[in-house]
Amino acid sequence: MTRRLRDRRTRRSRRSLAPYLYISPFFLLFAVFGLFPLAYTAIISTTAWSPRRPGSADVSVGLDNYASLFSDPNFHNALINTLGIGLLSTGPQLLLALGIAHLLNYRLRGRLVLRMGVLLPYVTSVAAVALIFNQVFARDFGLVNWVLQPFVDGPIDWRADTWSSWIAVSVMVTWHWTGYNALIYLAAMQTIPYDLYESASIDGASRWQQFWHITVPSLRPTIVFTVIVSTIGALQLFAEPFLFDATRNNNGGSQRQFQTIVLYLYQQFWTNGRYGYGAAIAWTLFLITVVIAAINFLLARRIKSTD
Repeated sequence: MTRRLRDRRTRRSRRSLAPYLYISPFFLLFAVFGLFPLAYTAIISTTAWSPRRPGSADVSVGLDNYASLFSDPNFHNALINTLGIGLLSTGPQLLLALGIAHLLNYRLRGRLVLRMGVLLPYVTSVAAVALIFNQVFARDFGLVNWVLQPFVDGPIDWRADTWSSWIAVSVMVTWHWTGYNALIYLAAMQTIPYDLYESASIDGASRWQQFWHITVPSLRPTIVFTVIVSTIGALQLFAEPFLFDATRNNNGGSQRQFQTIVLYLYQQFWTNGRYGYGAAIAWTLFLITVVIAAINFLLARRIKSTD
């Protein structure tokens, strides 16, 4: 009787531990490749570590790197550039994605081909995209300047001015990510019952009214998700400004017109060898991302509660 009870308890404990064993590989990998680098970066951010100064890794400076960061005009410029490019790219990107998804949701001929075509910019290498757009936005022989030639006095140097460089980088980001968001919206649209559209059509609602009063409210959770993800992606923007930069020193233009936070981090870490200062930039960017994502989430909840 005692042996049966012991076996029963053993089987029960195994069943209770089995789910934790199944999910333990994820937590182990997350601890090794997620938590440990995060904690180690926080430790580095309190040092003056630089490979150009032997022994500097052991020199603790406390929060001096963060104090220097908040008084650094180049970091302030990079933050403004990041937010500006993010606003110029995120809004048009999601609006275009929503419109494209709405068109692809209709029963069109060759819908599969069109959907695959929409995804092509996303699967294309960012380096290839930047190479093409560097030619498109070239000052002397660029396609955009050729189109704008009848409307402007002279060719626009897209890298020389803040607004022009923001627009050029934002176009690259929008072109690369619109199709990805369009497919997310399309997948969400296909879960909306078709009966709602039939009933609205019988009541005399136009397609625009159906889109505004049925599609958009039904997609609200998906829209919130894409806004938060796109905002986080905009704050981490690196590849497009890095490849658009012709200064070869990661300045983001001759006057740092389009240097983003991550590009500035890369410059401090690899070009200048300031590992401690770069780690402080990374942690500051992480905190900014958390705050902005939380604000987006709270705004979304407030909008939802007012419905």
